[in-house]
Amino acid sequence: MLARRRLLTALGAAGLLPAAAWPQEQWPDRAIQMVVAFPPGGQADVAARPVAAALERVLGHAMPVVNRPGAGGILGSASVARAAPDGYTALMALSSLGVLPESERIMGRTPAYTVDQLVPVARVTADPTVLVVPASAPWRSLQDFLAAAKRAPGTISYGSAGNYSTLHVAMAMLTGSANIDLLHVPFQGGGPALTALLSGTVNALASGPGPALPHVREGRLRALGCWGRQRIPGFEDVPTFIEQGHPEVEFYIWSGVFLPAATPAAVQERWRQALRQICAEDEPLRRALEAAGSPVAYQDGEEFREFFRDDTARLTRAVQRIGRVE
Repeated sequence: MLARRRLLTALGAAGLLPAAAWPQEQWPDRAIQMVVAFPPGGQADVAARPVAAALERVLGHAMPVVNRPGAGGILGSASVARAAPDGYTALMALSSLGVLPESERIMGRTPAYTVDQLVPVARVTADPTVLVVPASAPWRSLQDFLAAAKRAPGTISYGSAGNYSTLHVAMAMLTGSANIDLLHVPFQGGGPALTALLSGTVNALASGPGPALPHVREGRLRALGCWGRQRIPGFEDVPTFIEQGHPEVEFYIWSGVFLPAATPAAVQERWRQALRQICAEDEPLRRALEAAGSPVAYQDGEEFREFFRDDTARLTRAVQRIGRVE
C-alpha cells in the first residue's frame, strides 16, 4: 500500500494521473475555501460560518469563509463556477443561485455563469422568509402595512439583496398577491439590506429568519408575517401569509453547498459524507444554527438535486413575471 501511494504521488507530480483517479483518502491535504457571494451578516454567511467551523473539525484542515459580494450574488457564484474542480473551493449558496442567470438574460446580458457549471452537494437549511419592519413603524400588523401601501402607492420602501435576489422575489410574490406598489431598493446583499432597515433607510425587508431574529428579540424590529406554510420556530406569534389570506405567497430561503461541476465524484462524495456527519452529529453547529433561527434541514444526493431543480423552475417563473428591472 505504501509503495502504491508513492507511485501515485510520483505520477500525480508528473502530471500523468488524472485528478479523478486520485484516491479519495488523499483529499483534503490543505485548506479549503468556502465562498459566500454576499457581504457578512446575511443568510448565506450565517450558515457558512458554523458549517465551515464544523467541517474543519471533521476534515482536519482550515476552511476560511471568503465573502465575495457583487451583482446580487452573481460575482461570487461565478467565481466558484470557474474555480478549479478539485474540491478546494466551494460555494455556500442561496436559492437565488438558480435564477440569477435568468435575470441576466432578461436584462439582455450574457450570464456570468450557468447552473450546469455547478453541482449541488447538500442543502443545510431551508427557512421561510419573514417580513420585518422597524419597531418604531406605525404598522402593528400585516393589515396595517397593506392598507398604508394602498393609501400611498410607491412610497413605502423595502430593501433586498439585489435585483432578482431571493429577498426581491419573495416581496414580489407578496406585492402581486396583495395588489400593492412598494418602492424596491436593492443592496449588495442581505446584510447591508438589514443594516439599511435598522438605520431607517428603508421601511421593510423580507429577511431570512436567522439574521432578523436577534433584532426582533431585542425589540428593534417587528415581524408582520412569514412566507412559510407553517409558522417559524422563534416566530411562533407571527402568522403566515397563507393564514392571513394570501394562499399563493409561500417562499423558502435555503442555503446549500455547491462545487464546480467537474469536481471528481469521489471528492463530491467526501464532501457529502462530511456535511451529512456534521449536520447529524455536530452539536455546536446545530446549536449555532438553531440560535440563529435557522435549524438544520439537511438534504443531499438525488433528493437535493430534485429539490434544486423544482425550486429553480418555480423561482425562474417568478423572475420572468417580474420582468426587466431598470
